[in-house]
Amino acid sequence: MSTALPPTARTDRCDTVTWGADPYADALRRGRGPLFLRRSDGWLLPLEVERWCAGADAADLSALRRCEGAVLDIGCGPGRLVAALAAQGRRALGIDVSAAAVARTAAAGGSALHRSVFDSLPEEGSWGTALLLDGNIGIGGDPYALLTRTAELVGRPGLLIVETTAADLDEQVQVRVERGDLPGPGERPAPGEPFPWARVGAPALLRYADAAGWTPVEQWTVTDRAGQRPDAERCFVSLRRRGAPRSRC
Repeated sequence: MSTALPPTARTDRCDTVTWGADPYADALRRGRGPLFLRRSDGWLLPLEVERWCAGADAADLSALRRCEGAVLDIGCGPGRLVAALAAQGRRALGIDVSAAAVARTAAAGGSALHRSVFDSLPEEGSWGTALLLDGNIGIGGDPYALLTRTAELVGRPGLLIVETTAADLDEQVQVRVERGDLPGPGERPAPGEPFPWARVGAPALLRYADAAGWTPVEQWTVTDRAGQRPDAERCFVSLRRRGAPRSRC
């Protein structure tokens, strides 16, 4: 596929400034954590760096099987999904604000661009499917804005697959990326800069999606029986682009 971009100034959005820098980039280069998102009150969300740097698992494949047409992976990280689609002969492109993530995606056999979802992107309005997995519905800290932007990227009636949680969660907070281990000799222990992030469960996601011009298609869960958390479930929602978003209340 063509990955040519029109001339555009680099974004100054905070998602580029934070995820594109240490310590997230360092963890991707190492291929391992521990790495966390720390909320301002001290609460920690573990980031699954090792899983992201591995191959696509059963839960990932359940989402990829549902993809239609050319696939845009938003926040592709180290590229396991893009690489899996490429191995199947599917047209796929990842975008990520981390240069380290883009480099790992290319090394894994996938195609990726060093871009934010809010930058100008190739083939806007014609992607068959967009992916927001691994908590990427939190990008920018505003689910409505992200879903509205994603609707501009896919064709009509394009598909969006979002990984979420079954809990009734709707949280928009400031977080920072933070390492959970002791730095080695010569390494910088400082955490990343604060930035907005969101966590939404399926009920809240469906509310935002309806306002942003998406219609729900399917919800499903996959239990990770092979990993380190045998009781963990990953939850997914697929949405179909409907039309123009409604005004936000």
